[in-house]
Amino acid sequence: MLTVSELYIYPIKSLGGISLNAATLTDRGFEYDRRWMLVDENDHFLSQREVNTMALLKVQIAATGLLVQNSSEPGAELLVPFDPATEESFTVTVWSNHCRAYRVSSAADAWFSKQLGISCKLVYMPESTHRFVDSRYAHQKEITSFSDGYPLLLISQASLDDLNSRLPSPVPMNRFRPNIVFTGGTAFQEDSMKEFEINGVTFFGVKPCARCVITTINQQTAEKAKEPLKTLSSYRMKNNKIYFGQNLLYRGNGIISIGDTITIHEQKMVEALPD
Repeated sequence: MLTVSELYIYPIKSLGGISLNAATLTDRGFEYDRRWMLVDENDHFLSQREVNTMALLKVQIAATGLLVQNSSEPGAELLVPFDPATEESFTVTVWSNHCRAYRVSSAADAWFSKQLGISCKLVYMPESTHRFVDSRYAHQKEITSFSDGYPLLLISQASLDDLNSRLPSPVPMNRFRPNIVFTGGTAFQEDSMKEFEINGVTFFGVKPCARCVITTINQQTAEKAKEPLKTLSSYRMKNNKIYFGQNLLYRGNGIISIGDTITIHEQKMVEALPD
């Protein structure tokens, strides 16, 4: 039996994630997931790919907003209200996508710029902004938040176990920033999960997730290494991309909880890896 074992959201793109017991689906993923984002002076998104110390900024959900703390500097914290303090909006860039976002506040800009040592701004995606997923994989013109491209990411615990059995030192699941983790299946079973159901919501596995250098960054220390990409490249590479996890779309709404059963309705053929 396949069972949801972990749930995560990442309210501010590329900052620390939050582990949940239950997550509410919205029109663009889990509630609060990647609705905020840091951008550079050209209004282009920032991530740990360029600024690895973003991993040290941890986020919690508070009563009135997001509490952000710098784990490397005790006492350095900022409360980001759920609603932006400004009405200033402008176009931001996430990969090849351009969409409207609100500037949160000058205080937030100053705090993040100081913590990261670069000039940056914190922005928020309002309900009125609709950022569409890649039309080649969309079913019904689905939208997403400031995620790399899709509203949800699924990974099997067995997949991580398989990887860790090949590594000189194991890595935790947080290297891969999933939204949903499940147990009870086989390694890389998520590759073939075309349509499945959790608590009355139908999910679709639409595209394997190509991985980047963020997986090599220790999320507690921000230190970079060669693993796990080096090992993954030996058996999970195709067309010069390394795959780990499955991007999801879904139909319906509701709450997904740890312990929920996953029922597979349709599987798809998966080409053998490596290339």
